[in-house]
Amino acid sequence: MSRPALGLDFGTTNSVAAVALEGGASQLVDFTGEHSTGAVFRSALCFWHDEAVRGGLAHEAGPWAIAEYLEYPQDSRFIQSFKSVAASASFEHASVFEKRFRFEELGHLFLERLIAHAGGRLDDRPERIIVGRPVEYAGGRPDPELARQRYDRMFEAFGTSIHYVHEPLGAAFSYASRLTEPATILVADFGGGTSDFSVVHVGEPGAGRRCVPLGSAGIGIAGDRFDYRIVDRLVLPMLGKGGAYRSFDKILEIPRGYFTDFADWSRLALMRNRRTMEELRRLQKSAVDPAAIGRMIALIDNELGYPLYDAVGRLKRALSSEDRAMFLFSGGGLSIEAEVSRAEFESWIAEDVARIEATVDRALAHAERSSAEIDRVFLTGGSSLIPAIRRLFERRFGDGRIAGGDELTSIAHGLALIGQEENLTAWTAD
Repeated sequence: MSRPALGLDFGTTNSVAAVALEGGASQLVDFTGEHSTGAVFRSALCFWHDEAVRGGLAHEAGPWAIAEYLEYPQDSRFIQSFKSVAASASFEHASVFEKRFRFEELGHLFLERLIAHAGGRLDDRPERIIVGRPVEYAGGRPDPELARQRYDRMFEAFGTSIHYVHEPLGAAFSYASRLTEPATILVADFGGGTSDFSVVHVGEPGAGRRCVPLGSAGIGIAGDRFDYRIVDRLVLPMLGKGGAYRSFDKILEIPRGYFTDFADWSRLALMRNRRTMEELRRLQKSAVDPAAIGRMIALIDNELGYPLYDAVGRLKRALSSEDRAMFLFSGGGLSIEAEVSRAEFESWIAEDVARIEATVDRALAHAERSSAEIDRVFLTGGSSLIPAIRRLFERRFGDGRIAGGDELTSIAHGLALIGQEENLTAWTAD
């Protein structure tokens, strides 16, 4: 091809880009500047008022969005994990100050800043862009057709040929480049919003068609769901969950929808709107424990979603290497200091892990392969480092067949390699 292909892993938590090179290789795109975190670009946006900007609303993305938020938290709106609403028909727009943004508009703004921070490496548009998509989208009753329409509108600004590939197939193509002999592999990709699995047969190096997809399955359970379990246990009870309010002569349970939105990273920042805040203040007046609702209002009003997310992430990472760890969070009149054991955390996510294992079974069934017929298992994505997830695969396949590495970058690397294939039909998804 006259210009290289680009592989883009647009993730719920992080996004990564890789450019195809001659000779069947690919190279990650490192982002440049003071706040750069290398090849990993946080899937987040920050908005703030700026009269010098057309429309009066400035924005940033990635680690630069985090930096802007940390400098002026109360004067900004910080949005993360917005990919998780791509397939949600109930999501129509995000209200940011006085403006409303559809999903694809948020996507345009995100991609604009991602390109701007790439040091010129993404200025020349490639002939093909290979975009990763989950096997199963996140959310209740996800609508894949709606997600595809939104993705198409989000990426149309590239003005090139856009192809969608299941994310674990990108990781499979990346892992296949390490193998020196034929193998049937299971790729398990644990992202922020979804866990996806693909079975792929890898042929001899130099084979005309090195990789052949055999079957895939996915589920909308992953890192963000595990975060929810932590917030649900440690935070929400202090914000009024399980509490009651007075309605005339009745005592009723506080609607759970408030707490569901609060513990969803893609929706938390959007709760800071006039209608929701007025509802919460009315609820506070009638609540049996008004101080708890007051703490929720303060957390939302002070834009403390990111510090809470950071505290939850620190706990998860600590429990991946330690038997016990402290959850520490303070802000908005709320202070939590709680010791959590790995066993407790694993009990909180046990139901989720069981559903993930059932999805592995579906992937094997679609591929018409048994566990014994899998030669290698490649674990990728941040949540693949959680010990309970690792044990699931050790028990099913044995430690000797399991490999990992490049947890955050393998998908983009493989997508760029797929982009060099002459015929993409076998890899693309609807």
